[in-house]
Amino acid sequence: MEHRTLGRTGREVSVVGLGTWQLGADWGEVSEADAMAVLEASAGAGVTFYDTADVYGDGRSEQLVGRFVAAHPDAGFTVATKMGRRMDQVPENYVEAHFRSWLDRSRTNLGVDTIDLVQLHCPPSEVIDDDATYDVLDRLVDEGLIAAYGVSVETAAQALSAIARPGVASVQIILNAFRMKPLDEVLPAAEAAGVGIIARVPLASGLLSGKYHLDTTFAADDHRTYNRDGSAFDVGETFAGVDYATGVEAAQEFSALVSSSGLDATPAQAAIAWIVQQPGVSTVIPGARNVDQARANAAAGLVGELPASFREGVRELYDRRIREQVHARW
Repeated sequence: MEHRTLGRTGREVSVVGLGTWQLGADWGEVSEADAMAVLEASAGAGVTFYDTADVYGDGRSEQLVGRFVAAHPDAGFTVATKMGRRMDQVPENYVEAHFRSWLDRSRTNLGVDTIDLVQLHCPPSEVIDDDATYDVLDRLVDEGLIAAYGVSVETAAQALSAIARPGVASVQIILNAFRMKPLDEVLPAAEAAGVGIIARVPLASGLLSGKYHLDTTFAADDHRTYNRDGSAFDVGETFAGVDYATGVEAAQEFSALVSSSGLDATPAQAAIAWIVQQPGVSTVIPGARNVDQARANAAAGLVGELPASFREGVRELYDRRIREQVHARW
């Protein structure tokens, strides 16, 4: 597995990491045994970067990741968590007292004194633009509560605002074959500034695996059921903001493109590899609900250079089927 420097953290991380939202909640039931097996399988496949958040299963994901990392003290893992969604996402809640309370809880869940990387969890733009936000985060670094900080964002404009801050180590943003806007300005700006890019939702909530059909159903507690209209959180987090019917049809075309290009990869692996091979990307964080998915996702980091014809085909598909729905919105 290739490793890259994660921006201003200075840490070397695997180009394919593991997102652990699904080990906490919102993706259907995942048992504790299955969750630990996913973590072990990912590590065995070369993954060294793990992304979690304090609200994933109300701390369950952090606790599982913390136990797993503690069991491998010499593995060189990097753990990133997120904070800011335990209260209403309004600017007045992003204050030092709340930051400290959230971090104390996360440090307990993870079983660490210092968190490798903490990210503001898709806060309002006013928080990202506010000098006071970074004054507090800088103090928390100075005190050793966190080693580095970043911002997880919804929009390209928010990403650019965060990248301009000298203390921001990384930006996490949705980037996949159905969400290409970050390629325009965000990735070049991050690369120029030395800010890491963590690409999330790489498979558009599974669409780009090519396994879904119009009649596919998801569990009631799966966000792919209850958040299609954005009633729970930003709709861009579910199927990358693409309406399901369009997404299914476009994903079938993507799968056909993978096949016709002669790639030695599944559609999901090709989708992850496409992101890995974008200049400026530090790591990609697909989720996995079982061992086979974890291993297959990690193997995407070993896919060879994608041919120009495939990359051009992916762009043509996006421009023709997806761009109008998502490009101007995020």
